[in-house]
Amino acid sequence: MSDSAFGFKRPEDSPGLLLWQTTVTWQRLIKNALSEYDISHPQFVIMAILLWFTEKNEDPTQIAIIRLSKLDKMTVSQSLKKLCQQGLVVRAEHEQDTRAKSVHLTEKGQALAAKLVKVVEKIDADFFGQLTQREGESLVQVLGALNHKAEANS
Repeated sequence: MSDSAFGFKRPEDSPGLLLWQTTVTWQRLIKNALSEYDISHPQFVIMAILLWFTEKNEDPTQIAIIRLSKLDKMTVSQSLKKLCQQGLVVRAEHEQDTRAKSVHLTEKGQALAAKLVKVVEKIDADFFGQLTQREGESLVQVLGALNHKAEANS
């Protein structure tokens, strides 16, 4: 029996640590690219989700943003407040559900979101493009399975 508190011989054998390191490295690249636009990573994610909903002709709510982004309610609320102040997003009472807030990009927000999606997708292509196509497909499959199982258990 080992005296170690850890279940791994080396830190780099821990999937949690590897996921953490990979995420921090990837997020740093995104943060640096978005900083010149005065947009945080969570704000970008919200804008990208809103752009996605706009392209699909769907009426997004704040709850839909929370569900898709996995961001906490406070982060979404604070991010939307700042995006509204910047004239990138508008919030209004939902037409069918008075408890819900309908959220939409302004024209300015839509143009910036489309531009930033290209910036972030380029970072993703460079970062994840270091993997073979098969490795990339496996990564997406594994991450999707982990997310699905985590949702099912919560």
